[in-house]
Amino acid sequence: MNRVAFFIVVAFVTGAPTLAQQSYPMLMGIEPVAAQAGTTSEHVVKSRYTMADAYEVLVSGDGVSGHIVLPESKDDQNKQSTLQSLTVHFTVDDDATTGVRDFRIVTPNGVSTTGQLVIVRDKVTIESGDNNSIDGANAVELPATICGRIEKAEDVDYFKFHADAGQTFCFHVRCMRLQDRIHDLQQHADPMLSLRSAAGSTIAAVDNLFAADPFLTYTFEKSGEYYLELRDVRYQGNQYWGYCIEANSRPFVQTVFPLAVTNKVGQTLELIGENLSGHVRGKVVSTLSAEPGIHDVLVSVAEQVVQPVTVILTEQGLSTESDEDNDSIAAAQSQHLPIHLNGRVQRDGDIDCYAFDAKKGERYTFEIIARRAGSSLDPHLRILNETGSQLQLSDDVQIGKRNFADSRIENWSVPADGKYIIEVRDVHLRGGLDFSYLLSASSSEPYFALYTDTDKTPLTPGTSGVVYVRAEKKNGFDGEVQLHVDELPEGVTATCGRILGGKRQDGCIVLSAANESQPIAKPIRIYGTANVGSTESPKQYSTDATVYQEIYQPGGGRGHWPVDAHVVSVGTPGDVRKVRLSTYDLTLKPGESRTIDVEIERAEGFDKNVTLEVIYKHLSSVYGDPFPEGITVDASASKLLLTGGATTGKITLKASDKVSVTDKQVFTVMANVSLNFVIKATYASDPVTLTIQAK
Repeated sequence: MNRVAFFIVVAFVTGAPTLAQQSYPMLMGIEPVAAQAGTTSEHVVKSRYTMADAYEVLVSGDGVSGHIVLPESKDDQNKQSTLQSLTVHFTVDDDATTGVRDFRIVTPNGVSTTGQLVIVRDKVTIESGDNNSIDGANAVELPATICGRIEKAEDVDYFKFHADAGQTFCFHVRCMRLQDRIHDLQQHADPMLSLRSAAGSTIAAVDNLFAADPFLTYTFEKSGEYYLELRDVRYQGNQYWGYCIEANSRPFVQTVFPLAVTNKVGQTLELIGENLSGHVRGKVVSTLSAEPGIHDVLVSVAEQVVQPVTVILTEQGLSTESDEDNDSIAAAQSQHLPIHLNGRVQRDGDIDCYAFDAKKGERYTFEIIARRAGSSLDPHLRILNETGSQLQLSDDVQIGKRNFADSRIENWSVPADGKYIIEVRDVHLRGGLDFSYLLSASSSEPYFALYTDTDKTPLTPGTSGVVYVRAEKKNGFDGEVQLHVDELPEGVTATCGRILGGKRQDGCIVLSAANESQPIAKPIRIYGTANVGSTESPKQYSTDATVYQEIYQPGGGRGHWPVDAHVVSVGTPGDVRKVRLSTYDLTLKPGESRTIDVEIERAEGFDKNVTLEVIYKHLSSVYGDPFPEGITVDASASKLLLTGGATTGKITLKASDKVSVTDKQVFTVMANVSLNFVIKATYASDPVTLTIQAK
């Protein structure tokens, strides 16, 4: 998969922020939201902040490319400085995989936030005119992909189509799910789909299935005209609430069993979904990824490839839940840990029990993957003793900064020698063919996970930027993590810091563009390495960082959403041309303070407020603090706010008496300029090292 992403920036707020004059574009929507495979189609991308002089489109995956259509008239060219609507032609290969693609627009001000484009098979029909009533319904010929917007309050969109008696159509709506990665769309749509007869009476209606998006399958008893109605369930609207309805008579696969498979083409899976016409098994024809994890695969049904289906690819040996009854402790299916077991909660009230023997002091981790891989199961996981007493319980799990409906019990210590039970059920005691899961149970090993705070780093020739990376240290691991980057753009270098040991969780990577760097944008790989395990037998552990894009939360909070990759771009000079320091090698002893004098070079005419920071914060929350414990900023001895065109300030770092000895820890001085209440443009100094010597 092609990597795409960009640098996330946070807003400095003291009262009302004084806003920057330059910003990367924040994409808000695309019209239409879908493009048909095998065609080139025209789309209009909407943004906040200008897309002037945009020169490249980055698209995730293979088989899709974008071409920017430059304004033709002089009037359009004169509007370039405020260009927030841009025409893009997307070309989609015949064999391009259907589904959602991330895309970004590259401009001289940096790469944009994430937009999303849906690749579909059928002709795209775009909402037109006043179709807010049955009388004004847009006529469409199925199969088709219907695109439109719930653009204002009380907007109700109608579409008219013909169906023959006995014909079955699936109607798959994508709307709310296309909004999670829109940076500044604080309220999301909650679409509702209704099917009406020629007389206007409702014959079917659906609300939520895939998150808030509806899905409907209907077999028509009579030939004739019918109507689709789409609206927000609350009758709310927003100009950026775009949608597409894939309406066709092909099989629709919601999930599969087994849910976990090895990375091999040709495996046979049980298919669970709609309009399968008796075909309940299919073959994997392409795995789309060679890496273990949750991925899409292509499956054929009666020689016809259906839409991508989510599975768990694994290199582990797999087993399957027994067909025998295992609904009670007495009937629990015996297992020897470790296990990676495909199971299914097959009916309402079904409870799956698995028994294992363990010895006192052993540590195990248990995990259910279901919802993350497309299953309907909302798992409820318990560890019981032999008499049925509960020892551990997990419903939802937090991974990084996101919560998931799946379950995980991590690093559980066995209290005594004996027999124990793993109990799996749906939290609401539901069940069915689509309630499959993967149960993993294995010895707990020290490890860490990494998360970047930003998804894009905009640079200009001769300047630097910073990426903060946070580690979640697990199962007793408390060592240092060395950060790394690969696949940097030409002309860009990286100074990779480390995440210190103990309770410290943040480190940074300073990226610098050479003076002669040319405009470019490229996804990069960010990862970390460390020795884990015992001192006597350490193991080298490496993991890639999950990349987050910053999300503007309702009320001014700062949230995050995972995206495909982090993108580094080199563009034209911004509001701050350079951040210069009096020293780039700082040494402290416990109890000492040192001051760094800072000078910024402002662009001509730029006199907005600039805040100097060495710790990445929003309000009271810290998102990047690479310092050893005991290092603080002495605000009373610093000049952090540069107002009215001021260019000089200072930052004083203070070491507590208990600070630990540290050698050359990497940090940077940021000059932050507010873009809005949450987001700020970050201009960084060249890398600085901090050494703590013994007193």
